[in-house]
Amino acid sequence: MGTVIMHNVVSVDGFIADEKGDVGPLHEWYFSGEVPIVVGADEQYDHSGAGNGIKVSRASADYVRSMWESIGTIVMGRNLFDLVNGWEGKPPAGDHVVVVSHRPKPKGWHPEASYHFVEGAAAAIAKAQELAGERTVAVNAGDAGTQILAAGLVDEVAMDVVPVVFGSGRPYFGGIDQQHLLEDPHVVIQGERVLHLKFKVRR
Repeated sequence: MGTVIMHNVVSVDGFIADEKGDVGPLHEWYFSGEVPIVVGADEQYDHSGAGNGIKVSRASADYVRSMWESIGTIVMGRNLFDLVNGWEGKPPAGDHVVVVSHRPKPKGWHPEASYHFVEGAAAAIAKAQELAGERTVAVNAGDAGTQILAAGLVDEVAMDVVPVVFGSGRPYFGGIDQQHLLEDPHVVIQGERVLHLKFKVRR
């Protein structure tokens, strides 16, 4: 099975969005560099919602490219799914999406898309790993991601830390209620307006 990585862009004070789900300046570094992130020959990743391909700094390019190309399945919570309408059935990376939700897929919603609605952390990761095979399972941070971490199902924590303080909002670790030890970071990359960090979860 592939590695399960909890991943998100995050403010210095630990928020992935404001109370309304607005990411503010957190994603600006995705579009302010000179190196396009491409899939295969020439297809650019694009989750800007505006037709703008991802272009990051040279310092971030290799990390972002390898991270995104490794993803087989994304796991997201229902709140994020509703907020972005599931990226209209086109995930920013990987071939499949598992949505942790008590509610089923909206009737008639993009029947062609490989999106699977699963109840519970353990069942969601089992389905995601089945779909991903040896590729990475990328878990979005927030409430659903924290449930999966608390269940002991996350192998690594990855954070793209942006130099902004939100003060309040939706935390990276939503509703965490116990201590989880991580190893020292095995990836530390200083990009432009972003710091990339990866930690293995201590078992």
